[in-house]
Amino acid sequence: MTSHFIETNGIKMHYVKAGEGPKLVVMAHGFPEFWYGNYNILQSFIGSKEYTAVAPDMRGYNLTDKPGEVKAYQIKNMVDDLAGMVKGLGHEKFSLIGHDWGGIVCWVLAIVHPDLLEKFIIINSPHPAIFAREMRENPAQQAGNSYTQMFRAEGSEAKLTANDFEILVTMMMSEGLKSGVFTEKDKKIYREAWSRPGALTGGLNWYRASAQYGYGYDIKDFSVNVPTLVIWGMDDEFILSSNLNGLDGFVPDLTIQEVEGATHWIIHEKPDLVNRYIKEFLSRN
Repeated sequence: MTSHFIETNGIKMHYVKAGEGPKLVVMAHGFPEFWYGNYNILQSFIGSKEYTAVAPDMRGYNLTDKPGEVKAYQIKNMVDDLAGMVKGLGHEKFSLIGHDWGGIVCWVLAIVHPDLLEKFIIINSPHPAIFAREMRENPAQQAGNSYTQMFRAEGSEAKLTANDFEILVTMMMSEGLKSGVFTEKDKKIYREAWSRPGALTGGLNWYRASAQYGYGYDIKDFSVNVPTLVIWGMDDEFILSSNLNGLDGFVPDLTIQEVEGATHWIIHEKPDLVNRYIKEFLSRN
């Protein structure tokens, strides 16, 4: 793996690369991750002569630029970040993998720029129209999403920073640290990324911007006309598996892999399985 920077959409974006192939695969992480959240997927592309895989720090995270205004974190800006990065890397088309918030950016990119994509892979991240339905009609999903109110609140940085990021460590790693999914080294690496000046605010501004400014597109049709794989940890307590219901109505070419016994953090819990599903899907004609 090698570390790089690229100018895109008015910001300097950091990314880590593996593989030397002609086909490009881009991975987009969510909160409170950074490129390292895709470490296990990226590692599977080391030595590849078919694919070049890149995992960026998304806007506001770790080593990527962190604009100060909340509106700078409207989804359209992150879509343009990724599209600009791909163009800057010399590619016309690419395959896209997204998890959590990164997945929401990827859903929107797939909806508005299907011409850019060869294959599309989502891991525990809800389709925008399905999630809107769930938030309207499903009290369990409303409860699962209740933490976002605290994330959006003014001064939430202080709460999340307290006791060496105790809330974030607990939310993301409490069970994983007990089971060995996460190590003390992982915890140290995440704390270092969260501690970078402006990084926590940058990540929280994704939540604030979504409430204030929406996607930045006037989307009339939420169809995704790209071959799509959805990998879902069925024990996700934040984004419930009910978000899979009716998904085939928006995504005609859809494959769903439901993984029992995996949570929102499936990319860490079941890396071999996730990597196998990804490689099988990418190689499918």
